[in-house]
Amino acid sequence: MADTSNLLNSNDTQTHPLLEKIVKTFDEIIERFIGNFGWAQLLQVIVVSFAWVFEAQQTFISVFADAEPTWHCIDPYIESCNSTMASNLCKLPRNAWTWNEPIQTSTVSEWDLSCLGPVIAGLPTSSFFSGCLLGGLFLSTLADSSLGRKNLLVISCLMMSSSTFLTAFSPNIWIYSILRFITGFGRATISTCSLVLSTEIVGKSRRGKVGIIGFICFTLGFLSLPAMAYFMRGSSWRMLYILTSIPTLLYSVIVHFMIYESPRWLMVQGRKEEAINTLKSIASPDSYGTDKNLLNISLSGIDISINPEQSNTDLYSSIKMLWDKKWAFRRLSAAMLVSFGVGMMYYGIPLGVGSLASSIYLSATLNALSELPSSLITYFLIGRLRRRSSMLFFTMLSGGCSIMCVVIQEGQQGLRIGIELVSFFSVCTAFNVLLIYTLELFPTSVRSSALSMVKQALVFGGILSPIFIAAERGVDDNGFLSYGVFGLVILGCGLFILCLPETRGEIICDTMDDEEEKANNIIVKAFDKKILVPYM
Repeated sequence: MADTSNLLNSNDTQTHPLLEKIVKTFDEIIERFIGNFGWAQLLQVIVVSFAWVFEAQQTFISVFADAEPTWHCIDPYIESCNSTMASNLCKLPRNAWTWNEPIQTSTVSEWDLSCLGPVIAGLPTSSFFSGCLLGGLFLSTLADSSLGRKNLLVISCLMMSSSTFLTAFSPNIWIYSILRFITGFGRATISTCSLVLSTEIVGKSRRGKVGIIGFICFTLGFLSLPAMAYFMRGSSWRMLYILTSIPTLLYSVIVHFMIYESPRWLMVQGRKEEAINTLKSIASPDSYGTDKNLLNISLSGIDISINPEQSNTDLYSSIKMLWDKKWAFRRLSAAMLVSFGVGMMYYGIPLGVGSLASSIYLSATLNALSELPSSLITYFLIGRLRRRSSMLFFTMLSGGCSIMCVVIQEGQQGLRIGIELVSFFSVCTAFNVLLIYTLELFPTSVRSSALSMVKQALVFGGILSPIFIAAERGVDDNGFLSYGVFGLVILGCGLFILCLPETRGEIICDTMDDEEEKANNIIVKAFDKKILVPYM
């Protein structure tokens, strides 16, 4: 190997012939020097992706903590219970009935929420998702600006775990709802930071599979809840919050001391020395050969620091950058519209699939299990899936199956349940691909903010879906106001995929100028070949 040690002292390393053969972009550095995916990388990816487990637990914990228990009449009122009033406990005197389970098993029974109206009874869940929306808006840009991916992940986990722990000591529904809002606020950026951080330390050949690991962890977190709740049945709902908060707190400490910051983000921020040290720490020595100076030379030969006018100097600078660039705004708008349709299906379909079983534990388990094959299939096929065509296929399949649920007669309940599961499987797969797709559509300087905005559109779709479910109650329309509307929405929103460019196998850029230049090159090549490619 040629002697390259003197190159480090060169004032013009960019023009050295050896360097020109080594690297052109930071993406190539990742591929060249840590593309072998060593044990250090694997450990980093697993630890970072595990954050999805805790996010899933807090997203679905209300299914058990706020569940309405079954009830029965007290002996002197048995005859009254056999009347038409028996179907609605709110029409019976309070001393005429009692809960089958201990009163502390649910917030509904402990605070007598059943007859206070749907607004108050649903306030904790609404507060949680409202916190998710505001948290995504106010915290997401910090990952691209002052804090970075790792620090924001630690802070978000600490906020979520501490508020979850305090939730266990809520004296009433109002304090409980406020704490659930804070939990949602902290939870909003956990999966975003985790996904971005884990994918930015690997090359494009590994990026898709690494991203799917987080989705698998989310499913495992969802699956852990019914198991925990089942073994704690009869105990206080407060214990469920305590048991899910302590591991999250310990996880925050582990991330702080074990995980490295994204080298891409460090380079964009001009902290090249830290980026070099990070790459050396997570890369296998075999990845950059026997000459240890080779990595230093390659990094010193490129400059991907963002321009002063593009610097993330304040909270909303990255949002402003996405707004100012027309191509970025069009990409973000199209991705958010698709995400809205996916979110309405993703959160709406389980409300119908929940009727598969009378047991809440079995029902939640079936919902979670339907996500697992979706994550596994995406993991093994993400390297081969074209982003646009696969997204279009799965959104159309999900919407079509959802509409079929309206057409199928009630007497064919088994067939209808099967179609529902196919629809949910399809939307889960579309959701997985969409997040990976979003990572590849935007450069490092705004990637976290763009991904967070797409996720907020997903949550907004999830907030609207229960409205259609509630409107359907008491209306004999065979599910049109739920499955019919969900299907039509995702069919319409899914068509906006056609406005986005294909990104499979493409390098991911680090600045807005680099991304715009790459898009222009694609247009020039497409024009030469007389191929129509959307400039987004």
